[in-house]
Order: sequence, then structure tokens, then C-alpha cells
Amino acid sequence: MISRRHFTAMLSLAAPAALAGCFTPRGLQPVPEDTKRDLAALGLSVGARIFVRIFKQENQMQVWVRNRAGGYTLFRTYPICKWSGNLGPKQREGDRQAPEGFYVVSARQMNPNSKYYLSFNLGYPNAYDKAHGYTGSFLMVHGGCRSAGCYAITDDAIKELFILGREAFRNGQKDFPVHAFPFRMSEANMALHAASPWLDFWRNLKEGYDMFERTHVPPVVAVRNGRYIFFPDMDAIPQDVRMAMLAGEPDAPVLIQGMK
Repeated sequence: MISRRHFTAMLSLAAPAALAGCFTPRGLQPVPEDTKRDLAALGLSVGARIFVRIFKQENQMQVWVRNRAGGYTLFRTYPICKWSGNLGPKQREGDRQAPEGFYVVSARQMNPNSKYYLSFNLGYPNAYDKAHGYTGSFLMVHGGCRSAGCYAITDDAIKELFILGREAFRNGQKDFPVHAFPFRMSEANMALHAASPWLDFWRNLKEGYDMFERTHVPPVVAVRNGRYIFFPDMDAIPQDVRMAMLAGEPDAPVLIQGMK
């Protein structure tokens, strides 16, 4: 895993290397022309903030890009070649289960030297996972179409996604959210899985799913008493709750995803 400083230094070398015709490391490849074209066709820009949603059952990974109005527009849907385990969250190291929940990816979680072409660490376990005693490490999104607890997409897909994240970081995004769901959280799908032991967990995930569906802006996500809680934006957090969070009071919610 590279440090933020190393990542920034590598970025500064990308353009000269490309111009000189030298070998460009995978993580420093230029933005593909078709990516630029497809972004422009939707009124989106290279370097805009990104947001990722994962749907296990549908084998899909969506990339949303912030638009000029401040909401997010669906830019790309990548097929997931492989995810391991079953529907439901990851609970312990070695269970070969792909995580479900709300995660964030910062520049230091980006790995340009992955043996699976390129990758980034999801940030598992988060505050929710830790509150439930779940264990595990190095849960990634990567290329290579093989998985042992990770989400594997094609090399071309991880290349574009990695570049979109890299350019968003260069443009000031501190981290990007990743929301991993067992399936599209429609009422019909919830009814189909009503007998699952994970139904209560999925109902909790659905609260965050529904908030994004209404606003097309990733919600602020926190954990309180072993459950996810959601706010449409930072201003919607009650002042007393905000102060308790800042003070680190024992029963205060733990912020996972803010608007950064």
C-alpha cells in the first residue's frame, strides 16, 4: 500500500513520462480518450467527485460522477466477474465472504502495484463491522476476474475506475464512498429474501440505499448502537449530536462517510 505522499509524487511524474514516450506505470496511465468523450457526453468532467455502488446478485458495479448541479449522474456500470461467498456481510477473517455495507476509499488505499493489475482497499472493517466483532483485512476491488473475498472486475474496468478515482483525488476529493449491497434494494427483492437471517441488516442498508435513490447525493453515514444511521447532508445532523461526535462521547454516532 502506498502512502499519500508517495501517491501524490507519482501523480506529478505521470505527464512527463507520457510525453517522453517512456513506460508509464499502470496507476499513472493517462485518462483514456473514450472516457473523456463519454464523460463529456453526459455533461461530466474529468476530476469530478465519484461514488461507487456494488450489487452482488446482479454482478454489477456502478460508478456515479458528480454533475454541475451537485447531484450524481450514473457514468458507467461494470460487470463484476467474480465475488466470493454468499449474500450477506463478511464476518470473519478467512470466510471468503465479500463485504456488504458502507465504506470509504482514500488515496492511501489505492494500490497501483497490485498483482491483480490495479486495486483499491475497501476499508473493511468499518465502524459497523468492528461494533459487531467482524474481522478481516485487505478486502479489495481489483482486476483479474478472480476473488477470495474481494470484488473482481476486468482489467479494463479497474483501469478506468482507478483513473477516475486518481483524478478526483487530484482535484480535491478526500475519499470516495463505496456502498456494497446484496442486490438492488427494491421492495420486490426484499420480499424475495424475507426469510433470510440477514433481513434486518438489509433493511438497515436499504435506508441508505433509499436516501440516495431519492436525492442522487450520497448520504452522510454514521454508526450508532450497532446500526447504520443516515443524514442527507452534514447540516442535517442535529447540533447536539454533532457536538457529541466531535467530543468523542461514548454513545455518540461514529461518522463513516461525510461530504468531503
